[in-house]
Amino acid sequence: MTAPAYDDTTTDRPSGDGTVARAVVTGIGVVAPSGVGADAHWRTVLAGQRRTGPITLFDAGGYPTRLGGEVADFDPARYADNRALVQTDRWTHLGFAATGLALADAGLPEQAPDPYAWAVTLASSSGGNLFGQRELQRLWSSPSRTVGAYQSIAWFYAASVGQLSIRHQAKGPCGVLVAESAGGLDSLAHAVRTVRRGASVVLAGATECPLSPYALACQLRSGLLSAETDPERAYRPFDAAASGYLPAEGGAVFVVEERGHALARGARIYGEVTGWGATHDAAHTTAESAGDPRQYARAMRLALGRAGVEPDEVDVVFPDALGVPRYDRSEAEALRSVFGGLAPPVTTHKSLTGRAHQGGSALDVATALLAFAHDTLPASAGPDTVAPGCELGFLRAARRPRHRLALVCARGFDGFNSALVLRGAPPSGTEQ
Repeated sequence: MTAPAYDDTTTDRPSGDGTVARAVVTGIGVVAPSGVGADAHWRTVLAGQRRTGPITLFDAGGYPTRLGGEVADFDPARYADNRALVQTDRWTHLGFAATGLALADAGLPEQAPDPYAWAVTLASSSGGNLFGQRELQRLWSSPSRTVGAYQSIAWFYAASVGQLSIRHQAKGPCGVLVAESAGGLDSLAHAVRTVRRGASVVLAGATECPLSPYALACQLRSGLLSAETDPERAYRPFDAAASGYLPAEGGAVFVVEERGHALARGARIYGEVTGWGATHDAAHTTAESAGDPRQYARAMRLALGRAGVEPDEVDVVFPDALGVPRYDRSEAEALRSVFGGLAPPVTTHKSLTGRAHQGGSALDVATALLAFAHDTLPASAGPDTVAPGCELGFLRAARRPRHRLALVCARGFDGFNSALVLRGAPPSGTEQ
């Protein structure tokens, strides 16, 4: 028996014509191993350039996993003043940058003209790793046995939401979504609800920086990381040579805007979030588990149903692509069940950047929207040899979309499943 979809329309705000308010994306800010800025990221995706390599944020020489995805040549001082930087972690610095780029891309000011009409809803999971590592090392190694005054706020998983709310004077409903990788999609679903309930502008998406000794040790405990030392062979989702994922930092932040508000100011529209679904496996992620493909598939069906979209209308699927063989097979099984046993059109680029947890699923949303903006579905970055059980319709060459519909999927550790349907605007940027 299929559970009924949750209906939250009773509190939705009507738009000017009496229908439910629609949420569109008008700004994209990317800060990831693929580059700083949406254009740099798109060039990396089109070229299929792998941007993973040796971890440099700390000495990882003694760890089984020594490779990861870092944002090269990132200068946080370009995006925030020194006071904000010393009070926050690199994960928040990446959020400052991505949000600033998204607002500039949307043609909006740095601070909200109407503070109570702006909101922030980001995803998070592990919080301020590098800041916390430094302060705890000071606690246990220095005679003073103290931590800095900002430890209590810099590591906290909601720190980026709070800092961005202050920085941009967004005083509307603000919150943080915690569902590991799935949270990057949940944040956009929550942004739509926030628009429907009265906000004009919502900052949504996610960044992450899981690259510190403690954070890497925690991830290694799962048994899901790749120990490959060759960047070209490490992290190969759905491939016969798959051996686990590589950790990565970065992500994407979006300006999600009420459609009427966007049209009134002549904003370019990338696309619209039209459907979403979230389910849970009610089980922990372990070294032996593979997730529940039935619950994962249910999240996809919920998203498609709410969007009013049939599976055969979907131009492209962006999968979670964990790179762990049993999880890849489970994901492929879920996708085939949703698409009626057919091989759905799939493209993934996580092998180019590493897995940035909630930031990685937000980055997939950015890629999907940029694909529609450029009228080009990018080729998948692998697999080279498809693993048994992972037979999907991987895009081997770039092609044009037909229906301008994308399904973005994510699985968060410990059972979270989310899916999001995006309808892209025409390449010209005019609204359909």
